[in-house]
Formats: sequence, structure tokens, C-alpha cells
Amino acid sequence: MLMLSSQVDRTEPLYIFGPSKLQDYIESQRRILDMYINYEIKVIPVDTGIVYTGDGFTIQAFPLMHTKPCFGYSLVEERRKGEFFPDKAIELGVPKGKLWGTLQSGTPVTLDDGRVITSDMVMGPPREARKISYVTDTMYFPEIADYVHDSDILFCEGMFEKSLADTAREKKHMTAYEAGLVARDSGSLKLCLQHYSPRYSDRELKILLRDAQEVFPETVLTRDRMAFDIPLKDNVEG
Repeated sequence: MLMLSSQVDRTEPLYIFGPSKLQDYIESQRRILDMYINYEIKVIPVDTGIVYTGDGFTIQAFPLMHTKPCFGYSLVEERRKGEFFPDKAIELGVPKGKLWGTLQSGTPVTLDDGRVITSDMVMGPPREARKISYVTDTMYFPEIADYVHDSDILFCEGMFEKSLADTAREKKHMTAYEAGLVARDSGSLKLCLQHYSPRYSDRELKILLRDAQEVFPETVLTRDRMAFDIPLKDNVEG
């Protein structure tokens, strides 16, 4: 990854989030390969909890169990505002213009006759947020489901078939069947299997798919450059 990145013509820093020893790994790779990189690399050590806050979303990290320190991640959107209903605003006598925008921002407005109009009087309830979770390089343990609960898409390793459960535990990886358990127990909507053992040819990957679908039918095998649509959700109460 760093070798490829070193060839990129960029000026802004590259931020890399990961376990605390990631900085040492990156620096050793640069020394060994004698790489020249024309931009700054900033390594951000992560711990359990929110590790990044963006425009309308957060990224949360949670610990996994592998031979080396590893984390899983969930990208969680903020709940979106409810739909604004112009007809309700007009019915209540709120003139079109600045006051409509004020109400949509969540701030009450006071009309000329003294009436106070609040956002809930002209808007629908907040709309559900979307969530994407990513889990790889870990053995199975039930608490993973708690970390990735209610994911719209769960990207999860399924390195071995069910019959190789002992091998998976020894190497601290998951079987596809166990990935299905995580998806089922977390209430996720779709499971995208990834990080397969090289022992499986492309044709043999259907074994992993079958194992996962045994407990979670909404499972697909992922490939490089695949894209998935995550529809916006309807309004919810509360």
C-alpha cells in the first residue's frame, strides 16, 4: 500500500488510523524499501470508541481477537432530519422564506400574532441513520454482534469453511458460518463475506457462501471493485 501511495502526486497529508504499533511498522517499511514519499503521513492510534467525526457521520472502533492487535470499525450516520411539510407551514400561517429554513434547522419561530411554531409541527419524525461495519482478522466471539448491531451492511471475514473450525480457532480467524452468526445475532441486513483463505479457488468459494447462508440467507461473496447501494430509510418515531 505504501509503495503504491509513494507514487501518488499529492500535497495533503495521508491519515492512517490503526493500532498503536502501526507507526513503527510504517517507518520500518519506509526504511527497508528506501521509499521517498512527497507528503506527510500522519498515523492516528485508535482505541475503543469514536475515532473520527466527519460531516454527518462518525467512525467507531472496537477490539477484535487476533494474533496481533486488530480493530473492527463501524461508520454510523447521524439521524437525518424529518421531512418538511410546506402545506402544514402554510396552514399554520408561517410565511414562506427565512422562517421555513429556521424551522427546518430545529429552531422554533414566533409569528406576528405571538404564536410559537415548533419544528415538530411542520416536520415529520427523524429518519433512521445508516450503518456500515467492517470486521476482519479476528476469531469469533459473541460480543462482535454487539459492536456491529443493526448494520445495513456488515463486511466480515469468513476465512474457512465450517468443517475447519478448529483450524480457524488455531489461527484466530472466523469460519463463514461464524460470520453468519454475527450477522444474524447483530440484526444486520446484509452480510458481505471477505478475507478468504487462499486454499479456496474462485469456484470453491461457494462452500463459504453456503455455510454462511445456512444461518444468514442475506449473504454475498465480495470481490474487488464491487459496489453496494444502501437506500435511505423511512421516517421513524422517536
